[in-house]
Amino acid sequence: MLGKSISKNTLILTAFAVVTAGALALTNLGTQERIANAERATQQRALYEIVPLSQHDNDLLTDTIPVPKEAWEPLGATADSKIHRARHNGEISALIIPAVAHDGYSGDISMIVGVNRDGTVAGVRILLHKETPGLGDKIELKKNQWILNFNGKSLQVPVIEEWKVKKDGGAFDQFAGATITPRAVVGQIKRVLEFIATNQQTLFAETQTSTAVTSASATQP
Repeated sequence: MLGKSISKNTLILTAFAVVTAGALALTNLGTQERIANAERATQQRALYEIVPLSQHDNDLLTDTIPVPKEAWEPLGATADSKIHRARHNGEISALIIPAVAHDGYSGDISMIVGVNRDGTVAGVRILLHKETPGLGDKIELKKNQWILNFNGKSLQVPVIEEWKVKKDGGAFDQFAGATITPRAVVGQIKRVLEFIATNQQTLFAETQTSTAVTSASATQP
């Protein structure tokens, strides 16, 4: 009798687990496309915030090249990561580089960094993160203006040694109660600028192809 009862309960629990797992799998499949579309829409908006229509005459969304493999690790990029090129009268005027800082307080911080031909920052936007609401999430433009402080900066202004938060002796403000998040963002923007500086001539060459970017980009810290 006891054995029968245990078998029955086991079957019920197994069936419940199977149904629950199936429901979760279906829910995940059903939301994946929606999440991907939302991320794409966020990226599109951010691209045009960094380089507005008045500053280019090409399609930012389709004028792209892959991030060279040698740069995947320093930029936090993957095989799907693409560099967007802004052109004016055919000349590349700015590049928008995808990057991920893996050292955020709560994990990865995904961003795009626009860099002008002269090496200055055109703009930075945070695309995805899990930082603490009210503290680390001030890296988002809709929460705080802090991210705009990078506009116009370069590896010369401030000098490269000052590409740190002020708590570390650098030039950039941290947030009260949250240093790790801005430190991660500052460090990743610096790596993007170094990648551009190392490959500037190749990346801004009108005839360059993705394969023409040499392994020099692997020299990022």
